[in-house]
Amino acid sequence: MKFIVGTKTGMTQVFDENGVCHAATVLKVEPAVVSQVRTVEKDGYSAVQLASGEVKESRAKKADKGNGVAAAIVREFRPRDVYGQTVDGVEQGATLDVTMFAPGDAITVSALSKGKGFQGVVKRHGFGGGRRSHGQKHSEREPGSIGATGINRVMKGLRMAGRMGSDKVTVKGLTVLQVNKEENLLLVSGAVPGRKGTLVEVFETPA
Repeated sequence: MKFIVGTKTGMTQVFDENGVCHAATVLKVEPAVVSQVRTVEKDGYSAVQLASGEVKESRAKKADKGNGVAAAIVREFRPRDVYGQTVDGVEQGATLDVTMFAPGDAITVSALSKGKGFQGVVKRHGFGGGRRSHGQKHSEREPGSIGATGINRVMKGLRMAGRMGSDKVTVKGLTVLQVNKEENLLLVSGAVPGRKGTLVEVFETPA
């Protein structure tokens, strides 16, 4: 199974051979080293740990030093969580880069969505809000009633105001548009969750 980690650098547009314009997200994918391979027999689960980027020796974590790496990004992949696939065939010390993928490959991406902070019910849940006329007072964006009098409590799961964003979002069905080996760039069709600089996990989508 193909998988790599990169950072979101922004969006652009790409024209294909038919002159059709596609919105594209640019991912910066630095070469990564397989620093550790976890197996069900030894660790109880199947995963691959990737290390990429550079960091000062003094700032590297001791656990990473024990695996022989001092990297800025150390990420553990569990492909089984996404599609039930294993990580067989991946060896410790192998190097992974953008050449793993080719234009036309179907991929799945996972990243943290943009954090919005504390938001009300209109933005967070799409509530319609109250009337804007006929004598209403200051309830244009209020949630309204949150429960009946008889039960004397608020039911669990009621949609209310609260923190919005910063959730792990997985998007399936994306396509690789271009691969730039010289600059380690991966151009992906459509939008990818997160802001600029967000860490993005890229998986191959099985046929």
